[in-house]
Amino acid sequence: MEAQVTEVRPRDREATRQRLLEAARALFAEHGYEQVTVRQIAAAAGANLALVGRYFGSKAGLFGAVLEGEPTLRRLLEGDPAGLPRRLAEYAAERMHADPESPILRSLERSAGDPEIQALVRDRLSTSVIGPLSALIDAPDAHARARLATAVFLGVGAMRRLLGPEPVTPADVDRLTVMFETCLL
Repeated sequence: MEAQVTEVRPRDREATRQRLLEAARALFAEHGYEQVTVRQIAAAAGANLALVGRYFGSKAGLFGAVLEGEPTLRRLLEGDPAGLPRRLAEYAAERMHADPESPILRSLERSAGDPEIQALVRDRLSTSVIGPLSALIDAPDAHARARLATAVFLGVGAMRRLLGPEPVTPADVDRLTVMFETCLL
């Protein structure tokens, strides 16, 4: 009889954590938060199920860690503050025409109402969008203004999901610019 050789993976906490994040990112993007189980994530990562809890606390904690690695509006917030409404308008117009570039952000749009991750979504929105945006606003009620501008983004995403992508015209970008100027200035 021949002895079977099994591959033994060396213990490497960070490599295992990264495999779990990558597996979760792929599964959440493909199926959405609600449809993915911790067991599926662990199996896809080739990791012990208990490690999800050890490294991330829970499925929701793992989802939060995945979100931390996703793009934010940071690139739009850089540059001349006077041009911010136009940059935000161009980005919103892109979103009217196409899904977000990130599969996880698409998944987040579908899963944001899940009670298990609502607090994570609120925190992500607050720390990655509303907070940085309000820091740039030199006007009374900066936080409220940032929330209004964020509501425009969320509305664009909801409209695209409900009606499908729409072609965008230069006039659309001009109107969105006026909306963002009204919110921010």
